[in-house]
Amino acid sequence: MRRFPTHHRFSEWDGSQAGEVDADNALGAMVDDLMEYGDLRWAMRNLFSRGMDIPQGGHMQGLRDMLKQLRNQKRQHLDRFNLGSVFKEIEKELDEILDLERGTIDKWLDGEGDELVGDVMRDVAEKNKARLDELPDNAAGKMQELEDYEFLNPEAQKRYIELLNQLRRAMTQTFFDDIEKMVNNMSKGDIDRMKDMLKDLNDLLSKKAKGVDPDAMESFFKDFMDKYGDMFGDNPPESLEELIEQMSQQMAAAQSLMDSLTPDQRAQLQSLLSDRFGDPDLQNELQRLAQAMSAHAPRSSRYRFGGREDIDLEAAMRLMREMRQLDELINQVQVAERTNDLERIDRDLLKELLDDDAAESLDDLKKLLDALEKAGYIRPKGDKWELTPRGSRMIGQKALGEIYARLRRQSLGNHALPEEGRFGERLEQTKSYEFGDPFHLHMPRTIRNAIDRDGPQTPVRLKHEDFEIYRSELITSTATAMLVDLSWSMALRGSFQAAKKVALALHNLITSRFPKDSFHVIGFAAYAKELKAHDLPFLQWDEYVLGTNMQHALLLAERLLDKHNAGTKQIIMISDGEPTAHLENGRARFAYPPTAETYRATLRAVKRCTQKSIAINTFMLDVDYHLKAFMDAIARINGGRVFFTSPDKLGEYILVDYVQRKRKKLAR
Repeated sequence: MRRFPTHHRFSEWDGSQAGEVDADNALGAMVDDLMEYGDLRWAMRNLFSRGMDIPQGGHMQGLRDMLKQLRNQKRQHLDRFNLGSVFKEIEKELDEILDLERGTIDKWLDGEGDELVGDVMRDVAEKNKARLDELPDNAAGKMQELEDYEFLNPEAQKRYIELLNQLRRAMTQTFFDDIEKMVNNMSKGDIDRMKDMLKDLNDLLSKKAKGVDPDAMESFFKDFMDKYGDMFGDNPPESLEELIEQMSQQMAAAQSLMDSLTPDQRAQLQSLLSDRFGDPDLQNELQRLAQAMSAHAPRSSRYRFGGREDIDLEAAMRLMREMRQLDELINQVQVAERTNDLERIDRDLLKELLDDDAAESLDDLKKLLDALEKAGYIRPKGDKWELTPRGSRMIGQKALGEIYARLRRQSLGNHALPEEGRFGERLEQTKSYEFGDPFHLHMPRTIRNAIDRDGPQTPVRLKHEDFEIYRSELITSTATAMLVDLSWSMALRGSFQAAKKVALALHNLITSRFPKDSFHVIGFAAYAKELKAHDLPFLQWDEYVLGTNMQHALLLAERLLDKHNAGTKQIIMISDGEPTAHLENGRARFAYPPTAETYRATLRAVKRCTQKSIAINTFMLDVDYHLKAFMDAIARINGGRVFFTSPDKLGEYILVDYVQRKRKKLAR
């Protein structure tokens, strides 16, 4: 078979080549929030909000970035445009039209040639001059007076008609999005057709308000669009509901323009747009439409523009529409951020107002959910999502990897990867082979022994005394109960997240590297309770229950460890304070400062564990004098060890201690 050459093109990573979303990275980006708040929904919300770093480089944009861009764009518009210039543009155009007309009038007044023709021209020019001299000072009054004025200058007349059409378009744009074909160069026949369209549309809205059958309404709308569809631009609405929505948005944009003007400017604009078609019936149909749509129009917004750039009326109407779209999109993103529902965001509108990158970022955020679900880390539960056992294990694995990464950076020892074999883990040290040893042959040392004996030659002849093997370590089974303080002070001091992380990491370490070991987690505050590994990410401190009941935690740990007959037994206790509660007749009794009764009850529980050969290793997250004295008392009774550490070092202490105490050399 002929193979065609394949060509590859390589380029520098710029963050845009994200490719498939990695579920492991997405879950890793949520770990800290999940540990901190114990709430998957909150962790996902924060992930969507801030986005995430991409391992290959770059950053996946989050909702917070989109909000910032949308708000910046809105602010740029407000700082750029001067809304009052709408009237300046109209007044400027009117002044130029009148200057053209007066120039022609002056020529007619000074005309030469046929005396009779000259007299007629001068008479017409004098009448027009008098008419222009009597024009009102405001633009609206001038436009009104010029509607029946007979222009002498063709260019002035052309520009006046265009200005009139601009006002008509702005007036019609109050209801319709794309009205160029509806208004430009309107003849008497065009005005009649628009009047017919508005009458039929008002009839449609009336039928809808009366509750006419939806199927019949669909048929009526189809007939309407067959007749008038060409008047609605290149993207006509496909349903009456879509048309109503478009008109509602246009009405709100027009009202926002009015609301954003000063009272005087608002009055001028209303006067400018009033009855521009010069047809009472058409004006009546527009008023009917406005009344029918009043129930559908959304609330308008007032914008405070402070820029200097001039803008004409039509551009101002388009600007108002974009400002409202920005507000709508900002609201959509905010709601999506609160609800984790990215479908609430209009992707097409996001692309239109921002750019392709923003739309693609939204797509990437949506892929995060799909990737996490396909990887089996989360699953839907009703209208929410929940973490699966697999997801919980992956969080433990990441917590373990995070701790090991810190250890590697600090050069605190190597952590060998597990190797299958009945004698445990292989070490880098070697020894001479003895009968019964696992035959983990160290080939370079074995060959070197033969060469040292017989000298360099081929073939190399091996004898049994040349064999040198890797040393291995004996892994004994261990039953461990980790006691995690759930009192509010742990959260107050920032220790709670670290405790949960190390519990998950140790659980992952034991299940993956020491499968014969057993591991229990017990949480304690006023009372103690056993916790499942899957529940650890969602574990919360007891905010409303006072007490640090170490006695109950130790008694529960003793009962759980009693189930394991072989191997060693140990308790790892993580706390940041003295015991302030103990059980009396099955109920917790709290006191602060701690009472002698609480101390005695806790130490009796320590003695019970000691009598059953259960070692108690305590990791304290505070260095209070009284706390240190009490922990020393536990160590004297039990023989275990006490570590005083900080939340950021907790995982390293516990994992290193656990692994090192598992190792016993087989051969010496």
